[in-house]
Amino acid sequence: MKRCDWCEGNTLQMDYHDNEWGVPVFLDTIHFEFLVLESMQSGLSWQTILMKRESFRQAFDYYDCKKIAEYDEDKINELLNNAGIIRHRKKIESVINNAKQFLVIQKDFGSFSQYIWNFTANKTLTNHYNSSTEVPSKSDLSELISIDLKKRGFKFLGPVTIYSYLQAVGIIDDHLNDCFKKQ
Repeated sequence: MKRCDWCEGNTLQMDYHDNEWGVPVFLDTIHFEFLVLESMQSGLSWQTILMKRESFRQAFDYYDCKKIAEYDEDKINELLNNAGIIRHRKKIESVINNAKQFLVIQKDFGSFSQYIWNFTANKTLTNHYNSSTEVPSKSDLSELISIDLKKRGFKFLGPVTIYSYLQAVGIIDDHLNDCFKKQ
């Protein structure tokens, strides 16, 4: 079975590729999870994030934005002492900030999913690449969404991070042409 070359030879990444990456997401908690994971990944390997994924879920109350939006300095200090996650103060603070902004988008658009899928008229954008070296790190769409999120007060979500997020949640299909997951 042929897969995208970025995950070959790594059981954890192959499982993620085969079962999650590029599958369209419509649940807001999953959207928020991927925004958190992608922002935490910045500067690190995706393998590191996947290995810490369950710890992230537990540490951030299973991505309950209402709870996260209420985190205080004591909770931040607790998170900074949690070896199971990425202990970077600015990233942790951005998760709290982004939870607050996420709730605003839910109120304004009915759901975050409606907000984010509106950028592509509710369609997955399918690209056709033969090698992962052809896949861009950002796009006009990720630039546009990043700018819009920044205007709405989000942090740590630049165009490269947003491009990875769009791939993860199935808004962009960058499975390689010979990958068994290619639609």
